Amino acid sequence: MTSLHLNWDEIDDVLLDMDGTLLDRHFDNFFFEEELPRRYALLHGLSWEGSRERLMAMYRSVEGELAWTDLDYWTERVGIDVVAMHKELDHMIGFLPSTESFLRELKTLGRRVTILTNAHQSGVEVKIAKTGLDRHVGRIVTASEVGYLKMRPAYWPTCQRLVGFDPTRALFIDDDEGCLAAAQQFGIAHLVHSAKSSSQLPPAFSASFRSVESLSTLMKAPLLPHSSQAL
Repeated sequence: MTSLHLNWDEIDDVLLDMDGTLLDRHFDNFFFEEELPRRYALLHGLSWEGSRERLMAMYRSVEGELAWTDLDYWTERVGIDVVAMHKELDHMIGFLPSTESFLRELKTLGRRVTILTNAHQSGVEVKIAKTGLDRHVGRIVTASEVGYLKMRPAYWPTCQRLVGFDPTRALFIDDDEGCLAAAQQFGIAHLVHSAKSSSQLPPAFSASFRSVESLSTLMKAPLLPHSSQAL
């Protein structure tokens, strides 16, 4: 098997997903799949299982739309202040292992680093306050700024106009294969899948994109071709 190297001389812009790539997605998984259903159950006199089933159906009804990640929308729809809940549970927010060292190395390389996140601005602000993530990057672009989520093909030309990157000299890393597929369709030259999105779950390798378990390996070793193997 021939290995494919990530040649940093071919990359000017590093475009990074936030949750599940830089930050531990365990917080979001716990928040929306466990804790919010628990509080919704108490509010509406439901079982936890019934509450979770109802909320998951709500999530699916707007999946892929801006409302899917809009915390103000969910506050209104479920009758619970989800922004306040984010602040209450911020002790669970944190970096994935090797994220900070990877960001420091990118700074040493002199590459322009931009976070592209589907997260709502209110949630981004809570996570920045907890982690100081914004100090490591040049800019954080939310989906509401662009007008679409990253898995929508219309996202990418608008995002390019906002950020000003050259797709042929850009690297995009995300744990969501739908977002990577939309970026690939647009013409982003370098695509990497983050296989280890949560500290509490095993890595999930992509069959369509080159996967890494740890971002730090991108600085130390070649990427493997598309396969179930990862670094």
